[in-house]
Amino acid sequence: MSDQAARPGDKQAAPGYTFEPDRIMARDVHSCARLEREIGTRTARGKPVDRLQRQLAERVQSSMAELARRHSLVPVIALPPELPISHHADEIVDALAAHQVLVVAGETGSGKTTQLPKLCLLAGRGRRGRIGHTQPRRIAARTVSQRIAEELADSGGQRVAYQVRVKDYSGDDTLVKLMTDGILLAEVQHDPLLRQYDTLIIDEAHERSLNIDFLLGYLKQLLPRRPDLKLIITSATIDVESLSRHFDGAPVIEVSGRTYPVEVQYLPPDSMPADATASLPAQLLYALGQIEADEAAGRGYRGGDVLVFLPGERDIREAALALRRSQRQDLDVLPLYARLGSAEQDRVFNLGKRRGRRIVLATNVAETSLTVPGIRYVIDTGVARISRYSHRSRVQRLPIEPVSQASADQRKGRCGRTAPGICVRLYDEQDFLARAQFTDPEILRTNLASVILQMTRMRLGEVAQFPFIAPPDSRLVNDGYRLLEELGALESRDKLSDCGKQLARLPVDPRIARMLHEAAKRGCLNEMLVIAAGLSIQDPRERPLDKQQAADQQHARFRDERSDFISLLKLWQYFEEQRQALSKGQLRKYCQREFL
Repeated sequence: MSDQAARPGDKQAAPGYTFEPDRIMARDVHSCARLEREIGTRTARGKPVDRLQRQLAERVQSSMAELARRHSLVPVIALPPELPISHHADEIVDALAAHQVLVVAGETGSGKTTQLPKLCLLAGRGRRGRIGHTQPRRIAARTVSQRIAEELADSGGQRVAYQVRVKDYSGDDTLVKLMTDGILLAEVQHDPLLRQYDTLIIDEAHERSLNIDFLLGYLKQLLPRRPDLKLIITSATIDVESLSRHFDGAPVIEVSGRTYPVEVQYLPPDSMPADATASLPAQLLYALGQIEADEAAGRGYRGGDVLVFLPGERDIREAALALRRSQRQDLDVLPLYARLGSAEQDRVFNLGKRRGRRIVLATNVAETSLTVPGIRYVIDTGVARISRYSHRSRVQRLPIEPVSQASADQRKGRCGRTAPGICVRLYDEQDFLARAQFTDPEILRTNLASVILQMTRMRLGEVAQFPFIAPPDSRLVNDGYRLLEELGALESRDKLSDCGKQLARLPVDPRIARMLHEAAKRGCLNEMLVIAAGLSIQDPRERPLDKQQAADQQHARFRDERSDFISLLKLWQYFEEQRQALSKGQLRKYCQREFL
């Protein structure tokens, strides 16, 4: 395969007021076309156009020079022959040339996430604009970016960069940009045509998050207006037909996963001794003991690292504490969740710093995209925190629920990435078979006020007419409109009020945004920022089952009889005093002592 894109610079801009869109940067096409139309209009009216023609020629020449410079940045590209996707490279490159939309489906380990941007570069993409590559989570955006940069020998992180929230490491030399899908959604608001990209890869589309579903609907509307933009959607082999249908029969290329054999063992709580069923940490310790007993009998994979799936951060902390108190020798207990700091996340992926058998305690962030090296065992608790919204009570909850069969199989595949493995499920086979096949798309179980607010701001029309893959329940849509009306955000169903325009600029729940908007007018924004932050996260006050009384005593100092909100403010002020006075290590110990 060779670089198929024509190299710019070998032909001057066309005389007069014409230009060739495919020979300039994608970001410049719109402005050059506008100049061209203006020149045509003035010419038809017999008015002078010399100045406009010079502007157009200068802009075209500058854009062609930038395109030539970006061609020179493309590194030598090699595909790892051991990855299944490498055997489909020619097929993918040819399909990308022939179609605007391509669906690439493959199980864990196929190399989709890391190799597709490289295949796009081989197909001549990434010159006229960036290759945008979305990930559902920040941790994945960062680690995937680092992996691709490593494979392209981009030690400075210039050609491959990432952006998450306020951190943007991309620049003029960036060919491939990793980001969360939320970042791309935010870019749509100030650049509706997404002109900085010539290719978009929406990764892990099977997760069907609210952001992913909204992006896929928006891109379906955008593609006819951007015929030069290519879209690749990747998914596990889960309902890929619906993705293909959504984009009018887009071709699907399936790449077989590089998975090794994984033995599934069922270890439900009713098969454990009574003292092992009291809590998830107790069940985990028992399952780990069974693994060690099998290894002592010559079965399993002696000393293999273990990946444990737990519902949330609090469960991870409790499990970590239980493991450290278990007196087991040579255990390296590592947490892994989305809010974890970069240094702590890096420990999970760096085998050179291991201190014995690694026990990685993870939320469902480790289900997809991430490859934790060295994993030979998975212990699957079978549960996760899944967001649910009730339009009756208007409460968005985060209950712990059984995961779907598809999620359970994704978890199982985590120990079959680099070698054979064993998956221990802490539930029985009948329980597994009785579970839903797929997780409900988030748009069917969430508050839609934020989506409606942004759609109204972007003038995308009624939610009912928007091309979602799975249209939301009309009751949820009506509830979203009612909430926005109560907040004073709408003048009509298709027009925002001045207040609504302000709310739409804030990347938080509209109710929280309304609180901040009012606080700014009333001169109490600093205090309300703390309260709003506290309402947007899990309660920072911990109450372990075995130490509830001690925790309540520590938290009593923050209690305010007049308001729980004031309690949050007191807690933050106390914490901030300690943060400024203590080192990081001391602050961590302080939080543990105070059950925070």
